[in-house]
Amino acid sequence: MFEANTAILLVVCLIGLVVFGVHIAIALGMTSALGIWLVTGRDMNAFHTVQTMLAGTAYEAIRAYVFAVIPLFMLMGEFIGKSGTVTDVYRGINRLLKRIPGRLAIATVLGNALFSFVTGVSIASAAAFSRIAYPEMKRFNYHKGFALGAIAGSSCLGMLIPPSVLMIVWGILTQQSIGQIFAAGVIPGLMLASMFIIYVFIRAIMNPSLVGGGENAPEVEEIEEVSMVQFLISLAGISLVVVAVLGGIWFGFFTPTEGAGAGALIGLLLGIIKGMRIKDIIESILLVGKTSAPILLLLITAALYSRTLAMTGMANAIEGLFLDSGMAPWMILTVMVGIWFALGMIIDSISIMLLTAAIFAPIAVKLGYDPIAFAIIGIIAIEAGLYTPPFGLLVYTVKSAIQEFDPDINVMTIFKSSTPYWMIMLLAMVMIVNFPEIATWLPNKLFATG
Repeated sequence: MFEANTAILLVVCLIGLVVFGVHIAIALGMTSALGIWLVTGRDMNAFHTVQTMLAGTAYEAIRAYVFAVIPLFMLMGEFIGKSGTVTDVYRGINRLLKRIPGRLAIATVLGNALFSFVTGVSIASAAAFSRIAYPEMKRFNYHKGFALGAIAGSSCLGMLIPPSVLMIVWGILTQQSIGQIFAAGVIPGLMLASMFIIYVFIRAIMNPSLVGGGENAPEVEEIEEVSMVQFLISLAGISLVVVAVLGGIWFGFFTPTEGAGAGALIGLLLGIIKGMRIKDIIESILLVGKTSAPILLLLITAALYSRTLAMTGMANAIEGLFLDSGMAPWMILTVMVGIWFALGMIIDSISIMLLTAAIFAPIAVKLGYDPIAFAIIGIIAIEAGLYTPPFGLLVYTVKSAIQEFDPDINVMTIFKSSTPYWMIMLLAMVMIVNFPEIATWLPNKLFATG
């Protein structure tokens, strides 16, 4: 009874700290220290235990080879983004789609899909394409909400198409193969991109004014086009990264960590070829350090929190609550997705995953869901939370990035325009639940053992 009460107290304390604005890493650390102190005797020896567990958890986490994957993949994406390769590819795709309705929005979706193969962060995709695509769509008289919806909506592909920070964190937390999760995200990611493109195309046909068309559409200066040579060089560079890094991981030439290192090196070489200077390289390294350090701190405190919950029996209690509830598996899954959506209103996607993945994943396996398919379902659900008001991190990223181009756009406009993409993501989740082979076919083929 004492342990159950302690576990409930820890959950309430954690939620309370987060609601009052305490950073999630600090909240996890403080709650864990409180839990260890309560469980181990509430005396001076308990403080020593807290210090020992914190030091041991931090040491074990930081020295783990796999943790280097996160900053290395982020560095690869930063080098490629700074090189101008993304802009060349976007404009090249736009040139190829010249006669297709809504070509700029479709080019944005395709550009985001390609960019996702070289960066593991949807926030980076949102920031990059807000600056690249929005000014061009605005010049061609696209409806502002429709344009911003396409940018924010397709940015989620950065977390679903590998390499992805969320996939790496999920693999670490649930002790699953990161390579298999990478492979599992390819087909769902491309399927989601295709569904986005179909939506954009249908809306452009039904209402040409959304994409600057119609009888009264004003004449617009042609977009500045990239030469086909520049486009092909940039596309070849991105393709080389994808084939070398992901192919190398999938076919066993190197581990995800080694693949991330190879990708960062190729990204650096591509950036140098495209004209990056020493100053740009240093800025990229410092930016990745500032971005990845908080993620690693989160992982350390989340590991400590998981240990604390194990000591109090909270994880087992939650598992028993779900499994003994008498609900059908699909109903339990619906509750999990609802929790992810609700958490998306107040905290970011990595924090949501840190709090729930290690608890929900074992429950899903016992309910009969494939662990790899469930990983993709969870990532899509958590990513959809980034469109959920009032937090909506992707929406605020887009708003911040377009501030210099259009300061009058309010956040609710972007939220409303992103809603159709949120609904498409929900549809994709339902499809994977009913047909898990969408996620499991490729990893089963690539990682099949004789």
